[in-house]
Amino acid sequence: MSNVDSFGAKGVLDVSGKEYEIFRLNAVEGADSLPYSLKVLLENLLRTEDGANITADHVRALAGWDENAQPDTEIQFTPARVIMQDFTGVPCVVDLATMREAVKELGGDATRVNPLAPAEMVIDHSVQIDAFGNAGALERNMEIEYQRNGERYQFLRWGQTAFDDFKVVPPGTGIVHQVNIEYLARTVMTREVDGVLRAYPDTCVGTDSHTTMVNGLGVLGWGVGGIEAEAAMLGQPVSMLIPRVVGFKLSGSIPAGATATDVVLTITEMLRKHGVVGKFVEFYGEGVAAVPLANRATIGNMSPEFGSTAAMFPIDDVTLDYLRLTGRSEENVALVEAYSKEQGLWHDPSRELRFSEYLELDLSTVVPSIAGPKRPQDRIELTDAKEQFRKDIHNYAAGDADALGVGRPSKAVDVAMADGREFTLDHGLVSIASITSCTNTSNPSVMLAAAILARNAVDKGLTSKPWVKTSVAPGSKVVTDYYEKSGLMPYLEKLGFFVVGYGCATCIGNSGPLDPEISEAIQANDLAATAVLSGNRNFEGRINPDVKMNYLASPPLVIAYALAGSMDFDFEADALGQDAEGNDVFLRDIWPSPIEVEEVIASSIDEGMFAKGYDGVFDGDDRWKALDTPAGDTFEWSEDSTYVRKPPYFEGMKAQPEAVADISGARVLLKLGDSVTTDHISPAGSFKSDTPAGRYLLENGVDRKDFNSYGSRRGNHEVMIRGTFANIRIKNQLLDGVEGGFTRDFTQEGAPQSYVYDAAQNYREAGTPLVVLGGKEYGSGSSRDWAAKGTALLGVKAVITESFERIHRSNLIGMGVLPLQFPAGESADSLGLDGTETFGIEGVTALNDGSTPSTLKVTAAKQDGSTVEFDAVVRIDTPGEADYYRNGGILQYVLRQIANSN
Repeated sequence: MSNVDSFGAKGVLDVSGKEYEIFRLNAVEGADSLPYSLKVLLENLLRTEDGANITADHVRALAGWDENAQPDTEIQFTPARVIMQDFTGVPCVVDLATMREAVKELGGDATRVNPLAPAEMVIDHSVQIDAFGNAGALERNMEIEYQRNGERYQFLRWGQTAFDDFKVVPPGTGIVHQVNIEYLARTVMTREVDGVLRAYPDTCVGTDSHTTMVNGLGVLGWGVGGIEAEAAMLGQPVSMLIPRVVGFKLSGSIPAGATATDVVLTITEMLRKHGVVGKFVEFYGEGVAAVPLANRATIGNMSPEFGSTAAMFPIDDVTLDYLRLTGRSEENVALVEAYSKEQGLWHDPSRELRFSEYLELDLSTVVPSIAGPKRPQDRIELTDAKEQFRKDIHNYAAGDADALGVGRPSKAVDVAMADGREFTLDHGLVSIASITSCTNTSNPSVMLAAAILARNAVDKGLTSKPWVKTSVAPGSKVVTDYYEKSGLMPYLEKLGFFVVGYGCATCIGNSGPLDPEISEAIQANDLAATAVLSGNRNFEGRINPDVKMNYLASPPLVIAYALAGSMDFDFEADALGQDAEGNDVFLRDIWPSPIEVEEVIASSIDEGMFAKGYDGVFDGDDRWKALDTPAGDTFEWSEDSTYVRKPPYFEGMKAQPEAVADISGARVLLKLGDSVTTDHISPAGSFKSDTPAGRYLLENGVDRKDFNSYGSRRGNHEVMIRGTFANIRIKNQLLDGVEGGFTRDFTQEGAPQSYVYDAAQNYREAGTPLVVLGGKEYGSGSSRDWAAKGTALLGVKAVITESFERIHRSNLIGMGVLPLQFPAGESADSLGLDGTETFGIEGVTALNDGSTPSTLKVTAAKQDGSTVEFDAVVRIDTPGEADYYRNGGILQYVLRQIANSN
């Protein structure tokens, strides 16, 4: 709580006769010329200044920001609220429940463990597409979802009642980021502090990297690991360096053939190329006013794909119109306008702001695009898609003959379905076409463009190919309402695009199984099957185990590819089919006109839809209300639960931390290459019976059909440890030509191949610490707490890489794992390390006296007796992170703070 006001910034803002306490930015010299996002951070420091963690010097450092300097000043950012989805949120609640017991054991009051900032969770990651292509799909998938996840949902309902300031949006409502912009986001927050109503900018951190979608609404927020989110819920500020801010000027407007998705894929490619990891991106210029709010949200959503911390749009009239449309109160809208103008947070397109770096995009130059086959930044212009596929297919169908004489690897595989349908498959078949994910399913312009394209296709007599698994998973129920009101739903359904659920679905890997006959044909013939989705993530192995190549595309293009049935398709030259008169029909013949899209938006969307869609949003349906929910301040753990178990983080923990020690005799658990994502590290998707996780569940009486996904079992550390580094596409360089969660076990004679988990258990019994070696951009991708938790629980003490992605690095520290980097320009390979060495790391003990060494001496002893020595760069970047590391992790640090305070 703020108890210092060094700058006399505290004042009063009167809005229509109602008074709010605010902290005026103009009290600080230099504030006026800051970018929008840094003004929000400056207000945060003014309001939370306490003379200890947050001082007048911090405020002055931010106000005097040098746009050309490299970040070196640490500040403490206190988010106004925390938002979670259920996969990453369940472990947060499990840990809070465990902390309550640990505080009790250390002699403290259990009920002191409570969110200190409002925390909201939206259950959206659990729905899988088991049923599809028929009118009963939605209901059936919800039914299966509750059967699979009942235990977790009971636990979350307990949390909803046990913790103050914690709310749960039940399943079947929508995707967390869309619910955030349509309902939960305040834009300007109000809260009573010491009997006075205070107004301040809405800021948030979320347990999903796409939290940045809310940046489109002028709300500063980004994704953090579940570990940091828990700390923020418990009142710990987020430690960060004052960032560089990249100004991204927008001009012109989107041309007729292109969509918001094409804009965002273009921006993603540009910013990835430019390099924005760890930076803020801020959009400015005359073109901003012409960008609808939904498009702003689409752009903000993709911030993790271009690597920036946040991708901000300032508040303007477009923001206010959206707040009104989505049913926010007039009082709230008036406050947002008055507060933004008073604080210099209102967008003035005529002002040239100070930025660290500048980029510009003329929106009129954007062309239809897709991205793939494995990264969101690999943009392909649609006109080049067939040619690019023919180049890329060689990486997925190596050595295959051109059996069909089509100028690329090919094979004809005949499939007979149980219902009598017969067809022939080949490499490049589109096995999944899914309109899914937060990125696009909150955007009426692309969602209605897809529906109009579906109508035009049906009118021309076109149909989806029979081998394509088609689905629509809207971001909220509002989408279904406007689909129905526009009269376009029957056309989508005619092409097989029935609503299958309200959630992330395909984008998170919950695509569900393909038809068994198709799956068998793909597996038996090693076909390079493809998926096309309107998502933001298309990493290898993510979408479906049968699918090798994944492409991101706008919702209308998802439908176009369902009609085409193959990635080996040129939309300019190849016909999608014939009309009733036998004339060829091309994509250009059915592409929706932007004018019609706008007309349908205007006539189909109104405020009433949002009010109806969010009425009683926290109450849930009859299934939710019928859950048998335990009561009490502490949770009664069930010994036989395979979903929710008490984790071991605090076992034997003392009131004061023990000294940190140097690492000696460590073995390499994995040696990995570049761009290893948290999808590769963290357990995600489905798993088989012969894996360590499968064996554990079978031993605990769970049938194979009830395994569910790793994500749904995030509340059970036993399953999650076994799934860490178990991705089917991970390549551990300790083994030649082997993919999947395997390593060499040096505790055994001849160091045979072994599952990563089994080897780690043997190392633990032998008392051998572990290290992981990595390349560039280690840990990129979604913010996944289990990538760090699993790493720590496997016994890994240090990760040595060429470079880290921001969130994963801080999460490793949050779990007591040391992040180190090879010296600049060096790598494991350049130093001649092959992973068979034994590692020693000296100088760690220097952290015990409160300092953080810049480098540590690493010695790698080879089997022939020779050694490799190098000075590894310590990536503990702030004093706060050093505190966490000394305590063995962020949760231990917070727990000691609570237990040791009166």
